[in-house]
Amino acid sequence: MPQRKLSILVLLLALAFAAAPLLSGGFNGFKPEQFPVTDAWPAQPAGWAFSIWGLIYLALIVAAVLGLMRGGLEWARVAGPLGVSLGVGVFWIAAANHAPLLATAMIVVMAGFAISAWLRSGPVLWQRLPLGLYAGWLTAATGVALSAVLTGYGLLPARTAAVLMLLAVLAVAVVILTRPRSDWTYAPALLWALIGVIAANLDPLSPTLVGLCGAGGALIAVLAISRSRASYRRVR
Repeated sequence: MPQRKLSILVLLLALAFAAAPLLSGGFNGFKPEQFPVTDAWPAQPAGWAFSIWGLIYLALIVAAVLGLMRGGLEWARVAGPLGVSLGVGVFWIAAANHAPLLATAMIVVMAGFAISAWLRSGPVLWQRLPLGLYAGWLTAATGVALSAVLTGYGLLPARTAAVLMLLAVLAVAVVILTRPRSDWTYAPALLWALIGVIAANLDPLSPTLVGLCGAGGALIAVLAISRSRASYRRVR
């Protein structure tokens, strides 16, 4: 597909993605009654943490508009995987509200292509930050969804699934943040998700999960700062 047409498609998908919550009733996390085993899952952030989607939607639309206006080879490398992620994402809320297992498979695809798009993006902030916010949040959301499925279908106890999935999310984040083309823009949304998980586990207090998220968040922050300094030195 020609680059300009692909950029137009990405913009249309970004707009449709942002409109999806209005057409699908919104989403503030899975509900226990959606699963055979009606149990809460400690890995799910507090409801207010999902408000970050408003920022992500806006940032993606801005990036898509600038990508259409400015184009370039860097955006051409981004547009393909981003378009796939957004195309799946348009239908994700509808699936999450009615078919959590399907939604979990979909969010794995969304996260994979979002991370690929972010790693391919150019060094300019209008590409890096929107895609980094999107990829970082989807990394955390994938862990949450898998935790809910493992618990909701009785495969693992809630706390065990939460710890395992949080460790998996942190491991993926560490691998991504140590790649040559990574930088700090991947970290903020992921840190926001960890803060949301901490808030969800304060009452009643879960020292294990609060401690894991706190330590993991500190590690992610250190890696992000390190990547930021490395990028600054290369620019100089």
